Amino acid sequence: MSVKAVVFDWAGTMIDHGSRAPMGAFVKVLGEFGVDISVAEARRPMGLPKWDHINALLTHPDIARRWTERHGTQPSDRDVDRVFEVFVPLNAAVVTDFADLIPGTLETLAELRGRGIKIGSTTGYTRDIMERLLPVAAQQGLAPDTVICADDLAGGRPAPHMMWKCFLDLDVWPASAVVKVDDTEAGIAEGLAAGCWTVGVALSGNACGLSRSELDALTPAERHEARLRATRQLSRCGAHVVIDSIADLPRVIDDIDGRLVRGERP
Repeated sequence: MSVKAVVFDWAGTMIDHGSRAPMGAFVKVLGEFGVDISVAEARRPMGLPKWDHINALLTHPDIARRWTERHGTQPSDRDVDRVFEVFVPLNAAVVTDFADLIPGTLETLAELRGRGIKIGSTTGYTRDIMERLLPVAAQQGLAPDTVICADDLAGGRPAPHMMWKCFLDLDVWPASAVVKVDDTEAGIAEGLAAGCWTVGVALSGNACGLSRSELDALTPAERHEARLRATRQLSRCGAHVVIDSIADLPRVIDDIDGRLVRGERP
């Protein structure tokens, strides 16, 4: 048996180096509700469906305190709904400004397809947001075999529902023949819950949080330290392998193929 499919995340994995599009939107939307948060705070729940992400922000003790000081009551589910209703169009409006492909994406996908491997994708973005993003991605040559969005199913990350839908759409089985590639803890958890091999993406994604130009401006020592921090974060949540970016994936697929031949499982 060999790898039959690879399921990729979007922001920070295939597009949007540093996963920057959602961060400004989270900071701005809570600012509109009178609550200031930092980009670092906004990043903590990254990878979750956006309603769950907002809920995680508002229930964090520090942010909940700020909300209570501003509004006089603890944040509720209704408050999460209110913030979410403002967030989705805000994120949709800026998402295409951060739609450049991460270097190596097309080359890696072409190599995988050349091996007969199917390409799936899951995302914490809603379908409304992805409808803005997909045509821009397609113009650059990025068109996975299936795209599962956070609001397509009842259960989002870290539950495995979106992965299971990928299995159905791609007609692949067993789960051990599928690889999940993601830059967030929630996305790695999604792959693990589905029984897949998981590959964390360190330098191009949320764990590092830098644009391509910002990353390129680091000194070798700074880049090494950034890689160590991101690798530790993704390894702690269970990633089987951590790579710098999608460009490094083909060698990992070779390794997983070897493990499968030896009868190993995730």
